[in-house]
Amino acid sequence: MIPSGEASWLQQALCCAPDLMAVSDECKVVKCKLGNVNRNVGRIALIAIGLIAVIIGGVFAGQGMNLIPGSFMTGNRMWLSIGLIVTSVGIILLVLGLHRTKTGRPSK
Repeated sequence: MIPSGEASWLQQALCCAPDLMAVSDECKVVKCKLGNVNRNVGRIALIAIGLIAVIIGGVFAGQGMNLIPGSFMTGNRMWLSIGLIVTSVGIILLVLGLHRTKTGRPSK
């Protein structure tokens, strides 16, 4: 049986084994806790990656528009296009991450 308090990683792994269903109630609690942690990590990851993409895309676009000098990318329209694409992807990731609720489902 899982002792009162937090279950060890070994006990959590054993709960997922199909032949050990005698401890299914404890496993449901452990899986529920782990599921909430995984959802929050995914939400934070989407926001962080989206923010990084927006910053990098902004720098690329700024260099492509000749606003940020000092690089081989300065004044090159190809980097403007790449920057706009990366910024757009970053904004999409940010919106997806911010619209997720704590339960992992998009808010309505």
